[in-house]
Formats: sequence, structure tokens, C-alpha cells
Amino acid sequence: MVSLDSTPEEWARYTPRERMQRYAIFLVIIAAIVWALGSIDVIWPWVLDAPQQMGDLFGRMVPPDITNLSSILWVLLETVNIATIATAIGVFVSLPVAYIAAQNTTPNAATLWLGRFILVASRSVNTIIWALLFVAIFGPGIVAGIVAIMFRSIGFIGKLLGEAIEEIDRRPVEALEATGASRFKVIVYAIVPQVMPTFWAVAILRWDINLRESTVLGLVGAGGIGIILQSAIDTFNWQEAATVLLAILTLVVIGEVVSAWLRKRII
Repeated sequence: MVSLDSTPEEWARYTPRERMQRYAIFLVIIAAIVWALGSIDVIWPWVLDAPQQMGDLFGRMVPPDITNLSSILWVLLETVNIATIATAIGVFVSLPVAYIAAQNTTPNAATLWLGRFILVASRSVNTIIWALLFVAIFGPGIVAGIVAIMFRSIGFIGKLLGEAIEEIDRRPVEALEATGASRFKVIVYAIVPQVMPTFWAVAILRWDINLRESTVLGLVGAGGIGIILQSAIDTFNWQEAATVLLAILTLVVIGEVVSAWLRKRII
């Protein structure tokens, strides 16, 4: 029989042991942050002086210089073309890679590991590093930028499409295989319809990402509006640099609006 005079136990979200474990984890995180800050060479007087320097820099950018606006707009169009062409080629190349990287469609274990290696290699290298590599191969210009973004896009698109292929409903595939349909027909009529929404969503998303990444390729000589930005910074022409930054911001906003509109219309 339960005594009515007994006081109920106070509810606690964590037990004392769990609370100690959480405190220990927090201490480890704090220690790791302190160690990371101590292991890098931070010049703290420059950090403390940064707000004043930023104010001075922004003051030099006002008002933006629009005398070179026609050249900026033309290179901005070149930036859009780099992103669009690279995305189109990247989507086309990533389709067979996604097919062999999916466990339920790859022919054998060797092709599975080959596909996954391509995806990992593509995503492991930053776009700027790819651009530096292809500038050394193709020389400065938009070709290096297109190939760099295309190589980076293969891993992103192929990874998501491969996962979408692995998650398809196997019943349509088995039904077509039971009728004696060829492998090509199974892909066209059983696999493709199920992954098409993901395909369009990933392609549009990657184009939006590539539009942003293509704005900095010019910093390493791979074409795009980054060339004018780097030139303005090197010559301390901060008013023109402000115009370029505003143009990039406008381009990114327009790209976001266009990608959202495409998703609503297509998906």
C-alpha cells in the first residue's frame, strides 16, 4: 500500500550520469575550440581593427562606378553561360555514373565501386581546385571554367540520382522483367519515370549552385565575372568592385527566382 504522506520524486530530464556525460562532452568541445584557436596564427590586433577597416573600405566603394557597366553585364552573361553549359554536360555525364553507382542497377561489384569512386573523387575536390587544374591544362578562359564546374557537378548529381534509383519501387521492374522486356525497356519504362522528379529537382538545384560558383572562377583565370572583380581589387578600384559585387548579388537573386519558378513549373 502506497503511503499518502510520501513526497513524489522530482522529475529530471537527465540522470546524474547523463548530466555528467553532457558536461564532459561540452568541456571536450570547448577544449577543442581553444586548441584550434591556439594552433592557428591569428593576429588579434588586425581582428580587433577589422570593423574600422571594413567601414573605411565600404566608404571607398560609395558610390559604385557604372562607367564599365556594359563590360560587366557582358561578362555576367558569360558567367550564366558557363553555369548553364556546365550543368547540362554534368547532368548528361552523371546519368551513367549514377546508374552504375546504384546497388540495384549496377552490373557487378567492380562497376559499383568504379561509380562510387567517380562520385567521391568529384565531390572531394573543390570547384576552385578543379579550375586551377584545368586552367593549367586548357589555359585561361571559359573552357577551363566549364570543365571545372562540370567535373564538380558529376559527383553531386550522380550521388543524389544514384540514391533515388536505389529507392525505386521494384515491382514495376520485376513486372517488365517477367514479360521478357529488354534491359533498355526496363530502364525507360520502369526506372526513369520513378526518378524523373528527382532528376529535375537535382538538375535545377545544381544549376542554381553552379551559377554562384561560376562567379568566382575568374579569380583563378577560368572565365566569368570574377576576372573583372579580381582586376578591380588588384588596382584598388573599389567603386568598380562595388558595381561588380552588386551585379553578382543581382545575378544570384535572379537565379534563385528562376530556379524556384522552374521547380514549380516542372516538378
